[in-house]
Amino acid sequence: MYRRILVKVSGESLAGPEGFGIDTASVDRMAGEIKEVSDMGVEVAVVIGGGNIFRGLRAAAQGMDRTTADHMGMLATIINALAFQNALEKMGALTRVQSAIEIQALAEPFIRRRAMRHLEKGRIVIFAAGTGNPYFTSDTAAALRAIEVNADVILKGTRVNGVYDSDPELNPGANFFPRLTYFEVIERQLKVMDATSVTLCMDNEIPIRVFNITVPGNLKKIVEGAEVGTLVER
Repeated sequence: MYRRILVKVSGESLAGPEGFGIDTASVDRMAGEIKEVSDMGVEVAVVIGGGNIFRGLRAAAQGMDRTTADHMGMLATIINALAFQNALEKMGALTRVQSAIEIQALAEPFIRRRAMRHLEKGRIVIFAAGTGNPYFTSDTAAALRAIEVNADVILKGTRVNGVYDSDPELNPGANFFPRLTYFEVIERQLKVMDATSVTLCMDNEIPIRVFNITVPGNLKKIVEGAEVGTLVER
């Protein structure tokens, strides 16, 4: 179905039942799903959030300088990226971590052409540190990196089955949307990705599929063409 995908993994999904920190079992399971897809010949890039360790917006709301808080959040994504890389490499996958903030002892700097070359060689590329700039979310980083490496789709992994009109974890009667347009997402202020991310995808015609990454096999089903989760496109 796809030649090259970008998978957005939220930091919260790495926390497991504890809701904080890194749950090894959760990381290993998601890494296994991604390796399975990579073994099928699909080129896979990953963007990881840092909300399981530190959330810049929350810290800023509590009085911390927003730029400082966002930089701390970027560092949290690097920790998650290294944990994800470790899990993949234990399974025999070839990986590279590229960081938007230079941290040469741990990761390569983000270089677009090098990232694309890694993907062409079958390596799983994990993008860390967001965009490298404050005031931008890891969702925006996912949209930006997907555009830069010419990904066919963004697959956003969440804890629910797709996009709803309200939080299905709080409202069992929430309505599910199997398909949406970019304009509908922006107009209804649906929590797919932030408005900047959705606008970037709309302008560059990159579809977004929101799905439940905690369900084993969902990622493979999507790559094989199954209608899993919610598809956002023009």
